[in-house]
Amino acid sequence: MSYPGDAEFGFELVTCRWAEHAWPPDRDADAIPVVARQLGTQRRRWDTVVVEADPTALAARAAFGNRALDSDLLHVVRNAPAEWAWYRDALPHPGYPWRYVRAAIHRADARGVVETRRDGNRIEIRQIAPYPDWVRRIVAIENKPDLDASAARALADQLEHDVATALADEVWVATAATGATVEPALLEDLPVEAGVLALDFDGDPEATVAWHPATLDPTADTSLSASEKADKRLEIAERAYGDGWRSYVETMRPDCRWFELRERAGAFVPWCAAKERHPTAAECSGSCPEFQPEPPAWRTKGWPIEGGPGKGIQRLLADRRRRRR
Repeated sequence: MSYPGDAEFGFELVTCRWAEHAWPPDRDADAIPVVARQLGTQRRRWDTVVVEADPTALAARAAFGNRALDSDLLHVVRNAPAEWAWYRDALPHPGYPWRYVRAAIHRADARGVVETRRDGNRIEIRQIAPYPDWVRRIVAIENKPDLDASAARALADQLEHDVATALADEVWVATAATGATVEPALLEDLPVEAGVLALDFDGDPEATVAWHPATLDPTADTSLSASEKADKRLEIAERAYGDGWRSYVETMRPDCRWFELRERAGAFVPWCAAKERHPTAAECSGSCPEFQPEPPAWRTKGWPIEGGPGKGIQRLLADRRRRRR
């Protein structure tokens, strides 16, 4: 099997594209997959995250805009009353000073996700709509196209942590299909609770479930309480909703004259015309020896005044993200 770029970055992008169209691989479901990459907590970051969303509730989530709601905004939006009320009466105590809640209320009002008015010196709030319960399940995927023994040992500890914490409903390892009767990943010392997905992107993308994952229980107390996990899961889901997986371009340099996008297995994957290959996420930066800013003339020959091809690439990916959402 072939995949673009370095082993993990290129594989990760085409895996996200596949998941966006074909998740789940092992059952029928009417949930809508919201796919993102490089999300998690301070201690643990997953390569790919799939949020299985309720279709009706996901449509209702659109009333709160395209951008993610952070924990402070969620505290306001989820608890805002249907009728006008003083914010201190309406919201549960956040566990930190109220002045930070007032700042969050002003941000929420500026974004149009809550209504505010003044009654004398008091700030009153009212919901624009009930915040929907749109998240059904969260699935974590680790992408390891070349899963050898040393990579498996390093990955095993991370997967054990995921299983023990049970922050996600399922944990998977995605690896490149080899065509062997028994996929090599099954011979490695990975937790039995983790599923194994063999992906083949030669031609039409195909996925084979080599090992089914165990269903974890995010409502159980582990190293995190069930309440803490519920809050963190919603924050992760909101970031997935706001960022998607195409936001990789925001950490690369599409304003370089050599930066291009090429289609691979249905995904737009970065291509460096100077190196004549797919770059890694880390090397495509201003410190790259091949980096050259777009010539100013490019911004006047048919391109919008606000930017050249690089800005066009950013708009293209942002538009795809909005359309998918």
